[in-house]
Amino acid sequence: MFDNVNPEKPMIMHIDLNSAFATIEQQARPHLRGLPMGVTNRFSKECCVIAASYEAKALGIKVGTRRSDAIAICPKFVILESDPSKYRAVYFKLMAIMESYSPKIKMKSIDEGIIDFHGCEPILNGRTLVDIGYEIKQRVKDEIGDWMKINIGISMNWFLAKQAASWHKPDGLDVIDQSNIEDYYKEMKLMDISGIAEKFAARLMANDITTPIQFFHAKEQKLRKQVFQSVVGTYWHRRLRGYEVDDFATHKGMVGRQWVVHKPTYKDDYLLPCFSVLCETIGVKLRSKNLEARGICVQLRFQNGETFREKRMYRSTFYTNQEVYKRALEQFNKRPSGAIVTQINIYTYQLTASSRSQLGFFDDVQKIDDLTMAVDGINEKYGLFTVYSAISLDGTKIVKQKIPFGGTEYFELLLKKS
Repeated sequence: MFDNVNPEKPMIMHIDLNSAFATIEQQARPHLRGLPMGVTNRFSKECCVIAASYEAKALGIKVGTRRSDAIAICPKFVILESDPSKYRAVYFKLMAIMESYSPKIKMKSIDEGIIDFHGCEPILNGRTLVDIGYEIKQRVKDEIGDWMKINIGISMNWFLAKQAASWHKPDGLDVIDQSNIEDYYKEMKLMDISGIAEKFAARLMANDITTPIQFFHAKEQKLRKQVFQSVVGTYWHRRLRGYEVDDFATHKGMVGRQWVVHKPTYKDDYLLPCFSVLCETIGVKLRSKNLEARGICVQLRFQNGETFREKRMYRSTFYTNQEVYKRALEQFNKRPSGAIVTQINIYTYQLTASSRSQLGFFDDVQKIDDLTMAVDGINEKYGLFTVYSAISLDGTKIVKQKIPFGGTEYFELLLKKS
């Protein structure tokens, strides 16, 4: 059934604001336009680039490049600290533009979104999705900024629409359909395919699949039984042909927070307020995703190069800031005495959908939940960390809220204002 390409008309549009944070900074600071520059979450001598401008990418400065390496490549490279207020404004403006065309939109990340045009023929009013795409490009320039560039891809499913959006960067607009899908795969390399990293690429090549066109022509049975040895092979067979297999909520394996200690120390009076802020952030993330956790892990890096890792699984689930802090602190307090901490990583795992609506008849549990919901309501209205635990007071002045990648739920909560 799925040997042939999906015969449907392309009705999925993928919009990608590439080099988003860097481009937004160039929009806001005209003197940086056309120059190699980047953005980092927290400025320091060895900070990493989390977004690079097109000009920086052309020189080989990419996401993850250390500041010192970037300057070695280009002594005039400019790096700025992230500015969430700017990104918030662009994010919501882009989302508003997308929502004006279809009620079925999905923000896949801060700078990527999908519009599903199925059933939206009256809105199209006889226009093609290519026409709509060029209109959206112009609206982004008019309503967000003339320096902003977006890549647009149009196809039969989420996967191919994303591939089309990456075909010709920057500022491209491409359609992948039944007429050119093979030409597209012939032009690409194996690791140009979204979702094919080194591990999957090695598995494919071990089975004599070395190019995307060979991947496309591989039989479903070979992919399922020989290459991936699971139903994943079937998913890839359908995905490559334009059938939708990705339009569902993905399972979240971990929720956590990492922080490089601003002033490395072993002293609790500095570390614990910051540790508490990290735990409160994790609690907010869990609740924003409607999740509860059973396990928690604390990983530390010390100034002498050694590392520490302690984790524990609990019988009952947890989701409040206080519960996250209490459980994480149990593991944190097991660290070697006197060791100078340079990095803290806390994550929760064994996640399940929240059962907060089925708390039962225990008054103390209900009171805790009511209090948590009340605090969340205040913070959602007036901004994150309007209300927080007393121990976090000094930490809120030290720990900078990182711009998250991937999902958008926590990003929206982080930046929400009344």
